[in-house]
Amino acid sequence: MPATIPVHYNANGQADSFGKKSNILLLTAITTVFFVGLTVLNRFPHIFNYPTPINSQNARRQYTNATRMIRYLKLILVLIFGSIILLTIQYTKGKSEGLGIWFLSLMSVLIYIPLFYFIARSLRK
Repeated sequence: MPATIPVHYNANGQADSFGKKSNILLLTAITTVFFVGLTVLNRFPHIFNYPTPINSQNARRQYTNATRMIRYLKLILVLIFGSIILLTIQYTKGKSEGLGIWFLSLMSVLIYIPLFYFIARSLRK
């Protein structure tokens, strides 16, 4: 990789700020921290905020739903950050022109649809 790589992309997915190639390791470290943090957080569903009061009748269903949501979000975040890392490496090799205009929209959909789904599912239960 060259000494300078993209460290920021604009809303159109084009690189607009550049930095040292060691920044790719920082992005990998951030991804790892998210993964480990969400894995640990997922072990304590009783500390989450819920849209309905938790009682002995609904606790198991609500906790199961919440931990499933965290697992989906963890997967999505790893895929998003992994894609950013991969596309950044592709950009440095001249095989890509950035993230692409579709990336921001796709990222938003991938994060918000599961959130809305699991919150609605929690309210139904």
